[in-house]
Amino acid sequence: MKNIYESLLKKLGDKQPLSLGTIIETKGSSPQVTGASAIFSLDGLVAGTIGGGILEAQAETEAMDALRAGESRLMPCSLSGEITSEEEAICGGDVTVLIDANVQDSLNAFQHIRNSLNDRHPGVLATFIRSSAGTRDLSSAEKQVSLSRKWIDKSEIFGEGAEQKGSPHYEEIKNAFREGNPRLLKTTEENAEESQQESLLFLEPLFPQSHLVVAGAGHIGKALVHIGSRLDFEVTVLDDRAEFANKKNIPEADHVIVGDIAKILHDVPKTPDTYVVIVTRGHSHDSNALRACITSGAGYIGMIGSARKIQLMRKKFLDEGWASAEKFDRVFAPIGLEIQSKTVEEIAVSIAAQLVLIRNQIQNQRRTKP
Repeated sequence: MKNIYESLLKKLGDKQPLSLGTIIETKGSSPQVTGASAIFSLDGLVAGTIGGGILEAQAETEAMDALRAGESRLMPCSLSGEITSEEEAICGGDVTVLIDANVQDSLNAFQHIRNSLNDRHPGVLATFIRSSAGTRDLSSAEKQVSLSRKWIDKSEIFGEGAEQKGSPHYEEIKNAFREGNPRLLKTTEENAEESQQESLLFLEPLFPQSHLVVAGAGHIGKALVHIGSRLDFEVTVLDDRAEFANKKNIPEADHVIVGDIAKILHDVPKTPDTYVVIVTRGHSHDSNALRACITSGAGYIGMIGSARKIQLMRKKFLDEGWASAEKFDRVFAPIGLEIQSKTVEEIAVSIAAQLVLIRNQIQNQRRTKP
């Protein structure tokens, strides 16, 4: 799912009351992971998901009620119903959902997230959860809570003189970022009425969307854009044919560029978060597109074609000095995982699966480094 906070900012522009539901803790089996979020209005679900089914229905009801009351709250939910139950989830675990009925109070944090990720700077969103009912324990029944949020840029975590090094939660913040997984901490705070009041700290690492550049807006390119947009890629498609490269034909693309494919691809910024897929309409176009990016710093370059075509092209590139053997051999060609694909859609699925595999490998390696 694409960044829920970006969606929330856009929805807040409609001036309708909204609440945000986020799974902050799971125990045992659950239909969604920690960090899964959904936006609710007074009419129900607006965007995102926390797992669907009974859990999401309960969260939707709770979120609408919280909006009417103007009260944020924690919603514990048991998923350990019997197989014969029609009213209970049967996954076998327990989930705690944070319902934020006052999302406008965190507007600055959400804007910082958007600006930071647009600049391709990852970080951690820290959400402080405190009881607003004066109770010490937040872990038992449903509790009314107050929230505050802070966006912590990567530079604040790892940079020289990093601000967060003085935080009592510095190691947890650093580990959450490196692992790429949210975590919930239970802490205590000094309180005028109760000396040791329990509070929670939810740490949520957030990363810029990987950029998928599809060179070729034909049948395979169109099918891949459709899948890639649902796999949390920012998708750019480019072609020299305006009748193919347009938002009406490929509505799921974030960016559509018409013009000389090789020239455009050469000018597109390419980083380890860039994934280039070359699926143009012919050998010469593929070759020109590959020349435009083969020596770049893109994290992934893949090109469609038979084994014989790739062998001939490799010889040409080496003979002409357009790329070294090392550079050419890092190109995924023939492209995609081997699933014996035949149809356009199957080919797109095999490419998308390879993109996800390589993206996960790259991100896991990067998160272990400062």
